[in-house]
Amino acid sequence: MADRAGRPRPAADRDRHPPGRPDALTPAGGRGGSSPGRRTEVRLIETVFRTADVARADRIGYWRELVSRSRAPVELTGDPDRFEAAERALELGTGPDAVTVLVTTTSAATVRRTPELIRRSDPEVLYLSLVLHGDAEVGCDGREFRYGPGQWTAHDSSRPAEIRLAGGSGRFASVGVVVPKRPLSVPRDQIGRAVGPPLPGRDGVGGLLAGTLANIIAAPGGYGASDGPRLATVLTDLVSALLAHAIDAGEPGEARGRTLLLRAHEFIDRHLQDPGLTPAAVAAAHHVSVSYLHRLFSAEGRTVAAWIRLRRLERARLALADPALRAVPVHRIAAMWGFTHHSAFTRTFRDAFGMSPSDYRQRALDAGARTPTRTPWSADTV
Repeated sequence: MADRAGRPRPAADRDRHPPGRPDALTPAGGRGGSSPGRRTEVRLIETVFRTADVARADRIGYWRELVSRSRAPVELTGDPDRFEAAERALELGTGPDAVTVLVTTTSAATVRRTPELIRRSDPEVLYLSLVLHGDAEVGCDGREFRYGPGQWTAHDSSRPAEIRLAGGSGRFASVGVVVPKRPLSVPRDQIGRAVGPPLPGRDGVGGLLAGTLANIIAAPGGYGASDGPRLATVLTDLVSALLAHAIDAGEPGEARGRTLLLRAHEFIDRHLQDPGLTPAAVAAAHHVSVSYLHRLFSAEGRTVAAWIRLRRLERARLALADPALRAVPVHRIAAMWGFTHHSAFTRTFRDAFGMSPSDYRQRALDAGARTPTRTPWSADTV
């Protein structure tokens, strides 16, 4: 048997390793034992890896080697004083079409698959990971994506990527599957269209794949070694179906960006009264990174924060000019539209419209809601 990076693993080493190495197998499901006069079926091989089993100073290096063997060679960084991780691995089948199921928990870390590492070694695999807890950000093909619980991420060993595992409470948990690209029914030149954007994991094909993995993980002892290749085929087919669905539903990158920008505008307008509306909140709601969201808005010549501020100012302006709200104090109207500090609202309003909120209200009401001489859409207010 060879590892994912193509390095051969001696048969003796597969059965017994000294502790403290990433390839030291700790059977949890293990091979079935034998007793006199009884025939025992060989079970699936389940292995467990824990950084707790090695010295703290060696944990990041240990985990980097483990990830490099089970998926593809990577660079891995994290806080050496706090880094902790554990992983269960189930091997389904043997040979070039073998599939590996992984259940992983880790503290904050950054994983990089660089062009140099790809040139050195490419096992030609896809790694699909379903987020169970925490969050992740991925940079791939010049784009940034954000993932949360219930979403699949797809990583191609042939494509450079940077994966940042943050963990909502300091830890990140996922269930994943490593499949070779060769038996996939999706054309290789189309795989890239499914790599990057979050894929649904609670319904449809993504939910079916998640449920199948959950059943295998819950009771690995219920499957014999002869079931491994069959289960590998089932998972490979489900991965192919999930990728095909994502490709069919996908839009060209430019159109996808325009659609996301429109949705972000709509989201902002619906949440203007929420003081917690920030660029980070908008990005999280649309499962993208803040930097990617800023790039989309930069095409309009504004930052995300500037757009939120301008939309709030426009709503506050309309409220100040509304005769029905004449008795509502200015500071209440400011708070109504997300401005938590009255002095900051007054200063921002004056910068946008050339007069204080009180002066604008008086003039607008006296003149029948006269339009101000300056508008929040002026380029110099961005």
